[in-house]
This record gives sequence, structure tokens and C-alpha cells, in this order.
Amino acid sequence: MMTESQGEGVGGREAPIRVVLAKLGLDGHDRGLKVVARMLRDAGMEVIYLGLRQTTESVIAAVEQEDADVIGLSMHNAGHLALAPRILQALADSGLDVPVVIGGIVPEADLYTLKELGISAVLHPGASAVEVAEAVRSSLSARRAGH
Repeated sequence: MMTESQGEGVGGREAPIRVVLAKLGLDGHDRGLKVVARMLRDAGMEVIYLGLRQTTESVIAAVEQEDADVIGLSMHNAGHLALAPRILQALADSGLDVPVVIGGIVPEADLYTLKELGISAVLHPGASAVEVAEAVRSSLSARRAGH
């Protein structure tokens, strides 16, 4: 099944899922995000790694320029309830329908709020490569199915 953002690739194969990975704000810890980038690449996905200290605008610009299918944000600075709504609003304002997966330190008490806002999945430290890849794939599948 092909979509607008995922066309037929080389040799008739479906193009790989394209994921933009970033750290929003001033959080300077990117080791985990680099591990996630490797996990997703090993799972056959294309990763556009923006790195540290990104703004909402820089993430949205990258999603548009790279025709990304999913956004992965790493948050370890307790900014998830402030930053998640901003990225979701910027996506809506840009007319982009791209799922957002958050990874990092997110208290269990905030999971419901993030889901209600529209975050597709939340991963905690220690998530396996299988869990990370599955969160990206299922978030994209759910979005394409209209959920």
C-alpha cells in the first residue's frame, strides 16, 4: 500500500519510512536520541537527525523539506506538556498530518494528557529496538487509517 508520502522505491519496493528526530529546547542530552536513530536505521527506516536545541519551526521545516512520515522527539527536561502542544499546533497550522512520537522521561500521570493532545506514542528509557520501531510503524499505520 502506497501513500502520498511513501511512493514506490527502487526496484518496485516501497520507500522506507522517513523519521525526523530532534531535541526541542535547551535539553543538551542527545545520547539516547543517537541510539534511537541507530535503532530506526537498523529497522530499515530513513532518519533525518536534527540533533540538539531545535525549535518548533526548525522541526516543521525539516518535516516539510524531507517529506517526513513521522516525528520523533526526545524529551528529558520535563518540557513535554509545554512543547508537545506547540509542535502539534505547528503541524496543524502547516497543514501537515504527521504523527509525533515522544521518547524520554515522561511521568505516567502525563501519558493520558499527551494522548489526548494527539501524541501518537510515548516511549520510556530502556525501550527496546523492537518497541521503538513498532511505535513508529504503528503510529504511521494508525494515522494512515484515520485514527
